[in-house]
Amino acid sequence: MNRVSVYRKEHFNAAHRLHNPSWDEQKNDEVFGKCNNPNFHGHNYDLEIKVTGEPDPQTGYVYDLKLLSDLVKKNVLERFDHKNLNLDTEEFRDLNPSAENIAIVIYRILRAEIEDKYDLKIRLYETERNFVEYPAD
Repeated sequence: MNRVSVYRKEHFNAAHRLHNPSWDEQKNDEVFGKCNNPNFHGHNYDLEIKVTGEPDPQTGYVYDLKLLSDLVKKNVLERFDHKNLNLDTEEFRDLNPSAENIAIVIYRILRAEIEDKYDLKIRLYETERNFVEYPAD
């Protein structure tokens, strides 16, 4: 097998608040600190999408990166870029928008659009030094 991985890197900006409504404010502050700011805070997220498969014998492509770019723009960027994740999106109305949960949501959105013959992995950078990957190895 000649499996190859291709990557697409994107960027989006979004605000969020990490908060568990079943906890009191003191516990939320202890666990989430500044990320529990009632006025929200924002991040400049960097997103990497990894698609793995075998190159098509006719095109040489594992996956058409223009198609992947279009899928990400339509299904992720238009949905989350310059949004308050807690207030402006259905996905996080009842789900704490941690980097981990954001990566899982993005994975599920794209997984529904990309054939199962391809492996898919999401890496989301919340800051330059903090990132998550889903699914984990």
